[in-house]
Amino acid sequence: MKALKRPEPINVEIILDPKQTIMSKTDSKGIIEYANDYFMEISGYEEYELIGQPHNVIRHPDMPKVVFKWLWERLKEKKNMHALVKNMAKDGRFYWVITDFEVKVDETGEISSFFARRKAPPRKTIDLVSELYRKILSIEQAGGIEVAEKYLVGFLEEKGMTYDEYIESICLTEEKKPVDLKELQYYKRKGLFVRMFK
Repeated sequence: MKALKRPEPINVEIILDPKQTIMSKTDSKGIIEYANDYFMEISGYEEYELIGQPHNVIRHPDMPKVVFKWLWERLKEKKNMHALVKNMAKDGRFYWVITDFEVKVDETGEISSFFARRKAPPRKTIDLVSELYRKILSIEQAGGIEVAEKYLVGFLEEKGMTYDEYIESICLTEEKKPVDLKELQYYKRKGLFVRMFK
């Protein structure tokens, strides 16, 4: 499969429709096997261009590599991870998403594919994360992924949170805290993605 030419990034944001979901399926190595219509509409690619390409074809250069390192480590452990990601469209514009993954396994228990859903995160979340990612990326460019990872670990330790808890805290801050016991049970049972977009 011929690699797609990467566009030059331009500082223009594509605003996602909060009611729409970007969906894709990749094999265990991250090669795209399916993309829904909204994925194509936002990314600007046609199906024939995307299918068979590595998913990182839409990766924006502003994204720290350490976030994807953590994401792949989690997925290989068959665990979900709600990552905040800045993606790049075919024309160089950018768009932000929050991710939700479903790991599919074959009859032997080996990972066969990943099914991903992505939605528009709240604006305040984007502002906070883009500031953090800028810092991590500058450390990464100066000292490498390992040094950047140590910084991110330190940042989260100071907050007393995991990456997921931090993302959850900045995504759900505007929601009213549940008081009702049934509502509380619902919150504990449902993942971040479901709670944000119910």
